[in-house]
Amino acid sequence: MTDLSKLTFEAALAELEQIVQRLERGDVELEKSIEAYERGEALKRHCDALLKKAEEKVEKIRLSAEGQPVGTEPLDVD
Repeated sequence: MTDLSKLTFEAALAELEQIVQRLERGDVELEKSIEAYERGEALKRHCDALLKKAEEKVEKIRLSAEGQPVGTEPLDVD
């Protein structure tokens, strides 16, 4: 099993989707289902953390009254 800290957002999301598909099919033994669910929860938290980091990096450009770029400011995410 790959260490979460080494997974990109895309890789973590793909693995999470595979887990959901297996659990929805219902062809996984109970013990394996519990393990898969726990891994899925960890992947979800990892994806959420990566998205939050990405949001913090996004900035919007401030424009002057004349429409010229004058700097940047944090993006309003609310």
